[in-house]
Amino acid sequence: MKKNIILTFAAAALLAVGTSSCVGDLNVTPIDPNTQLPEDVLNSQDAYNQLLAKCYQGLACSASDGPDSNPDISGVDGGYGQYIRAMFHMEVLSTDEAVCCWNDQTLFDIHNLCWSTSDTFVAAAYYRVFFQVGLCNEFIRRASGAEIEGFTKKDQFIAEARALRLLSYYHAIDLFGNVPFFTEDNSVGSEGPVQISRADLFEWMEKEAKDLLSSSSALPAAGKSEYGRIDQGAVQMILAKLYLNAEVWAGQNRYADCAQLAKTIMGEYELHSEYLDLFSADNHLFTKNTTYNGDEIIFVVPQDGYNIRSYGVTNYIIFASTGGKMDVNAMGISSGWGGLSLTPQFVDLFEAGDKRANFYTGYGKNIDQINKFDPEDWEGGYKSMKFRNVNHDGTPAQYSSFVDTDFPVFRVADAYLMLAECAKRSAASEAEGLEALNAIRRRAGVAEKSSYTLQDVLDERGRELYHELVRRQDLIRFGQFTTSEYLWAWKGGVKEGKAVDSKYNLYPLASSDVNANGNLEQNEGYK
Repeated sequence: MKKNIILTFAAAALLAVGTSSCVGDLNVTPIDPNTQLPEDVLNSQDAYNQLLAKCYQGLACSASDGPDSNPDISGVDGGYGQYIRAMFHMEVLSTDEAVCCWNDQTLFDIHNLCWSTSDTFVAAAYYRVFFQVGLCNEFIRRASGAEIEGFTKKDQFIAEARALRLLSYYHAIDLFGNVPFFTEDNSVGSEGPVQISRADLFEWMEKEAKDLLSSSSALPAAGKSEYGRIDQGAVQMILAKLYLNAEVWAGQNRYADCAQLAKTIMGEYELHSEYLDLFSADNHLFTKNTTYNGDEIIFVVPQDGYNIRSYGVTNYIIFASTGGKMDVNAMGISSGWGGLSLTPQFVDLFEAGDKRANFYTGYGKNIDQINKFDPEDWEGGYKSMKFRNVNHDGTPAQYSSFVDTDFPVFRVADAYLMLAECAKRSAASEAEGLEALNAIRRRAGVAEKSSYTLQDVLDERGRELYHELVRRQDLIRFGQFTTSEYLWAWKGGVKEGKAVDSKYNLYPLASSDVNANGNLEQNEGYK
């Protein structure tokens, strides 16, 4: 069992704050004398630590009381509304990395790139991101005003909440562009949030990240947090991602800044020797922190088969990638859901002998249809076995119905490939970029390159980072997401793939939120 330091959730503290926040501006006293107000509960450093746990739990679970009981967001079941699963739908299922054969509402529309403003899964991602922002704002607001004896970690806790909020705004700027914007300075129950432009959000995020990385920051240094908690290494990655995508998000060329930051991150973390170890049930051992002192993984969303359960995160990735004729024991689970497949075009990116190509091939590579759901006759497409609920030494995980495998939000391998890309875009020396690219290839067991192109970088990112929530972002940056430059099976709703409207480079804001908040204007093309 893992050392779950932050993710030991205290329902009493969370419930007290959660139920009172709706009337926080009214200064009411509950009629029931047994009911506790936030000030009755938030009276110690430990209580604030437990409240901060909810900000972390928002990434790891659907709710505070089980995997699918009373989910934090309504309108979709607890599995589909889980944070990482919602991001997987938006960032992975919309690309060549995955198709899903389930006939669930509008799920096909995500891979087909034909969603609407009222799409259930888009709305789930939208509301999950901004629910998370709201949680962090509430913590920052309450902790900032706390005057409690012995609250020695107050500044650190607030910095952690700010970093977690920055992570959600990173997903917001990527997926939705011009979004509702609110911080701890916006009072609860006031007028709906104002809309911020993508470029202005970029500017705010850069400033916030730099402040969290400053010499006066209380956020733990890179690799110096406890297991499961965020630190400056994660913020460095968010800032590097901002710079990497600055041309798309803010109309700025910031590749030189990205390259410099990537080199800093590469100096703080190391590539682990075995790629597949990083996606095993005990991959927490390879996360760099004060608990386990690993090497490559910078920040994770923890999972634990007994203590941190959901129908999202890696539980979803592993169970949905397994089914039919596949050996569930090899995946370390009790049964498979039979849903996710890789497109043949994505499979073709891999060279012979690539250790990262951990695929089940028994159903063939081609996908003749994507809407046939039969777990016993799961037709078409290779299945990913990258994430498994089996320890890195091959021993079983502690439980087979829910997984132990943490989700790596950021790995230093991404920084290596960012440097390679920036070098090819004339923002670092080509020799540095080539060595960074070849370091990744050496670990994968494929031949080193003597020179490389930008397309080589995109392909290498696909091979190295698949199912880690970056593919859509990468394809957009390279101009290949909606265009005819690169086609994959069922892109645009046809087997051979086709180009789609460029409006699909952004998701729409949830129509229900646009209708309810007069400050919001829908994204271009969706009006």
